[in-house]
Parts: sequence; C-alpha cells; structure tokens
Amino acid sequence: MNEFYAVIDTNVIVSAFLKSGSIPDKILRHALTGSIIPLLNDEIIEEYRDVLLRNQFGFDRKTIEIFINELSKRGIFLDREKTDEEFLDLDDIVFYEIVLSARNAVFAYLITGNKRHYPFKPFVVTPREMLNIIEHN
Repeated sequence: MNEFYAVIDTNVIVSAFLKSGSIPDKILRHALTGSIIPLLNDEIIEEYRDVLLRNQFGFDRKTIEIFINELSKRGIFLDREKTDEEFLDLDDIVFYEIVLSARNAVFAYLITGNKRHYPFKPFVVTPREMLNIIEHN
C-alpha cells in the first residue's frame, strides 16, 4: 500500500463526522488507519478541536479527543513555511503553509472541500480527488 502525505482541512473532518460512509469519512479513515499520513502542527490540532467542539455540531467531547489523539499519534508535526499568497480566510493559511513545508521533502497534498479558498495548485485536492489518487496508485 502506498503512503500519501496530506494536510486535511477542517471542513473535511467536520463533513466526515456529520456523515458516516461519505467521501470525507473515507478520507478520515485513511488518515487514521490507512494510506494517508496526516501533516499537522499545533495550530491545526487546535482548530480541529475548536471547530469540532462547537455546540452547533453536538459531537461527543470524548470522541473528539480520542480522534485528535489518534490523528496526532499517526501524524507528522511540521513547522510552517511562510507564503506570500493571498487568502480570503486567514485561518486557511496554516494548512497551506504546512503542506508547503512538507513538499520540501515529500510529495504532499492539501485535502479540502473548498478549493477556491486556496491558490490553484495541483496538490490542492478535494476529498474525491484524493480518493481517486489513492485508488489508482
């Protein structure tokens, strides 16, 4: 089985938690037990936690903590590589800068449900595109 390095945008994780069996859920399962090696830093972990624990979702706190712990154990923590790219949402920059940092050593992806929030690059992919990459390698 090939391994793929990827930063996973928060929107993919929320979608996975909202709909079991969905494409984002399959991505999350790959990140927890399969061929995706998560790329992380402390800011990303904190965003995951902050967003997933919002009252509007009603996700179980213990489930979220277990998920974050497991993802952290499997993931690789990196420092950000600064970019001069423009972003509409400043919270998105950290995801992009972590994938840039990883790409100095390995081919890495940024998986997002909102490609338009990021610069147009071949390594910025949707969950479906990432599944296609995994299944065809």
